[in-house]
Amino acid sequence: MRIKQKHCIIVVLFLTPSLIIWAHFYVYSKKNELAHDTTNSSLVESRFQDEKKDIQVGSKQDTGINNIEKFQETKTNEFSDSFNYQEVIEETGRGEESGNANWWLNSGAYVYVDKGIAKTIQGPLENRSKWQIDYLNYNSDETDGGYHPQNIFRFVTRSKWKNFQQECYFKINHLNLSKDKNRGESNGILLFNRYRDGENLYYTGIRVDGFAVIKKKIKGEYFTMAYNRIYPGQYNRKKKPNLLPHNAWIGLRSEVKNEVNGMVSIKVFIDRKRDGNWQLITEAKDNGKSYGGKAFMDEGYAGIRTDFMDIEFDDYKIEELK
Repeated sequence: MRIKQKHCIIVVLFLTPSLIIWAHFYVYSKKNELAHDTTNSSLVESRFQDEKKDIQVGSKQDTGINNIEKFQETKTNEFSDSFNYQEVIEETGRGEESGNANWWLNSGAYVYVDKGIAKTIQGPLENRSKWQIDYLNYNSDETDGGYHPQNIFRFVTRSKWKNFQQECYFKINHLNLSKDKNRGESNGILLFNRYRDGENLYYTGIRVDGFAVIKKKIKGEYFTMAYNRIYPGQYNRKKKPNLLPHNAWIGLRSEVKNEVNGMVSIKVFIDRKRDGNWQLITEAKDNGKSYGGKAFMDEGYAGIRTDFMDIEFDDYKIEELK
């Protein structure tokens, strides 16, 4: 059989030399075409890498928040996540690297999603595990030697919102009584609003000292816009480090919208018993002058922040306001 094949090749060689020339030209052209495509791909990747910008969030350095929108699907006028799926969402340095289409875990190592509940790490990480070592090297103090990355939990949406209402239910399972100086009365359960980056956004939520709060962070500096007591008691860092309900579901809602007079209106609500009874607990308006500078009028990211606690959360919703 091999002899017959050789004979066939000889016939072609003698009878169709023009075909041989054409074949060489075809192979050469395809090689050049492939090389050209590979070069363009490298240039695109290089250009994309050049567009990535580093920003600072909390005590950890994060990158790429400004590029998240390039990877998300077209946003509708509402978003909800009841967490009725099974997934481990792992922290990534850039939003576009997130394995989840809707969320970017900016800080906290892992979010565990299962059976309608999402939760931070519960308890300490295993010794010498990947994230324990990483946090030990980069933020040992706030994370208790890297064992509690959930102490600085930051969970950011991959979609932007302007005038919107967001809500979520939370349950505090454990308080991590870290020796770090940043554990204090200002810690709590908070929602991100019009999040531009880690240095520019509105915070709304409830604190471990029993107060509801609205804060503006602009160019890295905090300005308190509202501060109202909602839970009784006297906070003490050692003896009474948390006045919020423990092992009970609490609903938290924020509303942010622009007013016709150029101000930003911000309201915070609470559902104390998870019975749908939402109560307004504090509100404020940013006039662009009183709190560090211009109001944040444009759309931004939303999301969740918790401090020094093991927490579960459920039924996250965002609805665009008219």
